[in-house]
Amino acid sequence: MKDVLFFNNMLTPKIITFVYWILLLAAAVGGISTMFMGYEGFTFGNFLKGIFYALAGGVGARIWCELLIVLFKMNEALQDLRKK
Repeated sequence: MKDVLFFNNMLTPKIITFVYWILLLAAAVGGISTMFMGYEGFTFGNFLKGIFYALAGGVGARIWCELLIVLFKMNEALQDLRKK
């Protein structure tokens, strides 16, 4: 607890992992809801759009979260260099 309170240990990377899973779930739910939306209901076009939205949302969430994690890894590497 002392490490978190004095910023020796970062809490945000753990939160980013949780946010990634929520974004992945949102992309899946959004893709499934796109498949069944509209007045015509389930069509092949809506099915393809839903698959695309789910895949693109999942990949986009992964890229965004990885970029944030890279920033924290760079910070850890710089702290290690400073300690040497």
